[in-house]
Amino acid sequence: MVFMRIAIGGDVFPGSTLSDHILRFNNIPQVKMMVVLGELGGSDEYSLVEALKQGKVQKPVVAWVSGTCARLFKSEVQFGHAGAKSGGELESAQAKNQALRDAGAVVPTSFEALESVIKETFEKLVEEGNIPPVPEVTPPPIPEDLKTAIKSGKVRAPTHIISTISDDRGEEPCYAGVPMSTIIERGYGVGDVISLLWFKRSLPRYCTQFIEICIMLCADHGPCVSGAHNSIVTARAGKDLVSSLVSGLLTIGPRFGGAIDDAARYFKDAYDRGLTPYEFVEGMKKKGIRVPGIGHRIKSRDNRDKRVQLLQKYAHTHFPSVKYMEYAVQVETYTLSKANNLVMNVDGAIGSLFLDLLSGSGMFSKQEIDEIVEIGYLNGLFVLARSVGLIGHTFDQKRLKQPLYRHPWEDVLYTK
Repeated sequence: MVFMRIAIGGDVFPGSTLSDHILRFNNIPQVKMMVVLGELGGSDEYSLVEALKQGKVQKPVVAWVSGTCARLFKSEVQFGHAGAKSGGELESAQAKNQALRDAGAVVPTSFEALESVIKETFEKLVEEGNIPPVPEVTPPPIPEDLKTAIKSGKVRAPTHIISTISDDRGEEPCYAGVPMSTIIERGYGVGDVISLLWFKRSLPRYCTQFIEICIMLCADHGPCVSGAHNSIVTARAGKDLVSSLVSGLLTIGPRFGGAIDDAARYFKDAYDRGLTPYEFVEGMKKKGIRVPGIGHRIKSRDNRDKRVQLLQKYAHTHFPSVKYMEYAVQVETYTLSKANNLVMNVDGAIGSLFLDLLSGSGMFSKQEIDEIVEIGYLNGLFVLARSVGLIGHTFDQKRLKQPLYRHPWEDVLYTK
């Protein structure tokens, strides 16, 4: 058992010397022998030589001074730090080893023999009864390295991430099993890539084109809406692109662009249960819930949202079925009898038409459609689309070098 290990001697003015510690260990009953490893240069080892000669050290000292190879070089050689350099003869490793040997230390013939000399000295102390024999303890086996064990097939480590939409382990990335080169060669668009990464299948062209139309129509709606306003204010505060984009995205929710999923969810539930528009709207009213996808701040019966009209026109031309959209139009007809601005907005149009896309394509089961609506795929479409506009507003403000925004006093109503 090793009682203590100390490293000293590297400093110009060390706080202690070899002999200081050897004399201290000599007076500790638990210490039975000492091992000293010195180096060429300096004279610290000679203080230990004097202590041995004067009989101040009674316990065995195994010692070795490194640097015996210095004589093989034609000029002075620096080893390690400032004090370890080959200088005069007395500072050589050979001279120090001989002096220690003459003073009574156990000095091996080479560094390679140091281990065996330590063992011999220890065993001699055991034979003399100075050290009680200690039974050998079988060390516990070192566990095999995990990577090696996995490679050999001995163990199976659980994965931390499960991914089913893309794979980058081959020569080229694959989106839902489709190689990147195939995507380029076939002229796939953004809608096709979304169909692979979001829906894990290659949808018909009319479906992917509808996705692209949604992205184009929802990319921006001017600087006055809450998302664009936030991004503009953040950009004018000198923040970076990501911060400006995120500040705008964080406004997306039930009141701004985030009602697509709810619109699809409520329209689907009402249609599938066979509710009339009257039953659906009045039922929502009793629950105190506004009908998602219905109502607009500036659009009305006489000023329809052009985006809604474009989406409906495309669906009538290309979709095999528009049953959910037609139901949403019937709901709009009923709500317009209540108020002039309760028109279908872009959230309601996308929500109902996406239901028609999913059900009419024949590529999704009822369970998959319910899961898509529940997870929030449709709001994801608005988030993706509006990111284009928010980034544009950020670049626009930075390009124009607009100053820090401060809201005007005259536009604030101060009350008590």
